[in-house]
Amino acid sequence: MARNSVHPVLSCDDILHEVLLRLPPEYISKLIIVSKIWLRVICSSSFRLCYLSRWRQNFRLLGFFVCNFLYLGRPRDGLHRPSWEPALPLLSTCREGDDLKFSGVLKQLGYFMDCSNGILLSGRHPKTYYVYNPRTKKQYHLPEPQQFFKVLCMAFVVEEYLEDVICYKVIRARCECKLKARNTVSIETFSSKTGTWKQSTLTCSTSFALCPRTVAMVVGRVIYWFAMWGNLAIYDPRFGDRRIVLVKLPTGELTQEHEESVLGESFDGLLQYGQSNNLGVEIWILEKEGGANSSINSNRTHLQNKWILRWRLKFKLMWKLNPTFSMHSKDSQILSFLPKNSESIFIRSGWNIFLCDLATKRLEIVHYQGRGASISWESSRVVPYFLPAWPQSPLLS
Repeated sequence: MARNSVHPVLSCDDILHEVLLRLPPEYISKLIIVSKIWLRVICSSSFRLCYLSRWRQNFRLLGFFVCNFLYLGRPRDGLHRPSWEPALPLLSTCREGDDLKFSGVLKQLGYFMDCSNGILLSGRHPKTYYVYNPRTKKQYHLPEPQQFFKVLCMAFVVEEYLEDVICYKVIRARCECKLKARNTVSIETFSSKTGTWKQSTLTCSTSFALCPRTVAMVVGRVIYWFAMWGNLAIYDPRFGDRRIVLVKLPTGELTQEHEESVLGESFDGLLQYGQSNNLGVEIWILEKEGGANSSINSNRTHLQNKWILRWRLKFKLMWKLNPTFSMHSKDSQILSFLPKNSESIFIRSGWNIFLCDLATKRLEIVHYQGRGASISWESSRVVPYFLPAWPQSPLLS
């Protein structure tokens, strides 16, 4: 072969595509400076989808959004938000977070509700909802829902995320003000493909009730809601089967009476469940039964999926191994998972936020800009905001 034959080979998009697919994530973002051809291929939607199906997606933290339940969906005569407190507070952790915080766009979006792959869902219950794409800086104002739900819980499903097109669904589920056990729940689903809201009723073969003012965890497009009496309510909208099935939440050694519960997605695409009290944290994984989603479409009331304890962390030992931060050891609790991550969690102690490595039990304090000391942590949901770490190119437009 001629010495210079490598140049025409690597100038072929198809061959270059196959070569780059085999490189690990720590190298791929650096190669966009090789040439315009490499930049165009790496930043293309087709390459990104193929690459992420083989390698794990990396994310970068912009900050923490704060949702105060005292204001979201409040009645007209309810508690009013003081003028000095923003409707959508962002505790920024980097310059990109600062740019978003001071851009002025957050003032137009109402209150924080949920985020998925960097896409924001916000608004004001029960009529006003926005979807915002920070990459393109495009804001989508959803039409008003047809049904009035005084108390509800939400779900936000981003189905496809290409360069300029987002395919998503927003689901509103009605919660009864009085905790009456029923076997049905009314939902209203907005689809970006149709641009309309659609009403439907989900049925469970036993009585249940969804926890009000909560947001679902979506793993593999399957929706997991916290339900009353120690259950998870699972709904898979992909198959057109309007059914809810239940799975019992685990109870462990440290958390017989847990105070905080969070859901997340593991690196291998499974549901993670974390619970904590003043003693420590336990992390569980919901193992799939007989193949993905096979039991969700069965006629059983409760899933027989098995909870596997993956991590147990005692706060006393954690602070002992991190004497530098022992002064912050008051009121420790799990705050949230990281996206598609099974090795680390965010822990809150007072108004301080720590990144905890579950294997080593080592802590790293997360510095943020904002009035964390003024947050009503008991009445607020604090959610880390990540953007997918993937290079963008102006050449594609």
